[in-house]
Amino acid sequence: MILTSLHILNYRNIREASLEFSPKLNCLVGLNGQGKTNVLDAIYLLSFTKSAMTSQDSLNITHGEEMAMVQGTYNDGMSATKSLNDAAELPNDGKFTISCGLRRGVKKQFRKDKKDYPRLLEHIGLIPLVMVCPADHQLIEEGSDERRRFMDVVIGQRNRKYLDCLATYNTLLKQRNALLKQLADANADTNDQRLTTNDLLEVLEWQMVEPAEYIFHARTKFFEEFEPYFQEVYKMIKSDKSDKSDKSDKSDKSDKSDKSDKSDESDKSDESEKPMLRYVSQLQDRDLREAYARTRQRDLILGWTSQGPHKDDLDMRLGDYPLKQVGSQGQQRTFVLAMKLAQALYLADTTGEAPILLLDDIFDRLDSERVERIVAMVQGEQFGQIFITDTDRQHLTEIIQPGPDAKIFHVENGTIV
Repeated sequence: MILTSLHILNYRNIREASLEFSPKLNCLVGLNGQGKTNVLDAIYLLSFTKSAMTSQDSLNITHGEEMAMVQGTYNDGMSATKSLNDAAELPNDGKFTISCGLRRGVKKQFRKDKKDYPRLLEHIGLIPLVMVCPADHQLIEEGSDERRRFMDVVIGQRNRKYLDCLATYNTLLKQRNALLKQLADANADTNDQRLTTNDLLEVLEWQMVEPAEYIFHARTKFFEEFEPYFQEVYKMIKSDKSDKSDKSDKSDKSDKSDKSDKSDESDKSDESEKPMLRYVSQLQDRDLREAYARTRQRDLILGWTSQGPHKDDLDMRLGDYPLKQVGSQGQQRTFVLAMKLAQALYLADTTGEAPILLLDDIFDRLDSERVERIVAMVQGEQFGQIFITDTDRQHLTEIIQPGPDAKIFHVENGTIV
């Protein structure tokens, strides 16, 4: 999938921009806060129908303006209909346009060519995309919801039924949680009330089981297929020299938080310790319908549902130890970067089409050798079109030379040239 051109109007700090892109490598350079990430977010919006930075569409409209528009022209390179999206028939030349209009107080308008989508969900997967950014450290630092989102973003781009089951399950889960809270607040204690409570909960639980089991099996299959990609990419970007540089960089930046400033002792893992990524789910050892019935009274006390795929997680390890506890900054960055780049390879192989790859400010704390290795890797045939943002440090501009396969854009105060 190739994004050939992008037109932006009043999107965040970008008042107006019309850009033509290289089919392979595009680098946006400039100081922090100038709008580089906003360009990538506009591209992300056209793939996922929402911003990567906020769930409130109105926040993406330039301050003082009433509307915003983002439009991208793509070349699929395929004459046939995308298998994932029956509604997304492409013209014979494989070219199509996606546009998103935002207006304050009005539902956003999302179109393929000149046709509105009946449901935004129908668009997901048409333009496969992977974004790598500094916020990816939340995969390690934050709760399991971030790691489930990692799974959902990848699986959802190649499996429409998965998205449908996920939407159905989440709707039913909200209904069950609302009922549990309502009943807990009411403190119902009569036999008739308990009977009614059990009946209502049982109806919801029976409806939840089928989509929950589909989600579980889809995630299980995904990790069986994905893990080799992760191991391959991790080895490609890992090296002793890079790790030593990361440790040195870590000590030079002692003003960072205590959590990120790990000592050398925390860097126990060496090249012999294999990175491990394992899917963990309650459904691996229990029948969900029985689990709902068994924990119903406890859930009434808690006021929320304690069983189901919404409790799934990823176990991230170096050897036998949790990555969060023993991994140095360099090892954690390498681990997460490998997870995200492996997404691109996995989607390319399983969909037959390389996704667009967005690399947002990921080189800020990597040594020049590793930067060069990563850039060389993503420029290979395995990866598709790439967008990189950077502060234009010398070592990166020496690696990326403008030409037919590479373009460099300079961004300053929302203006792109």
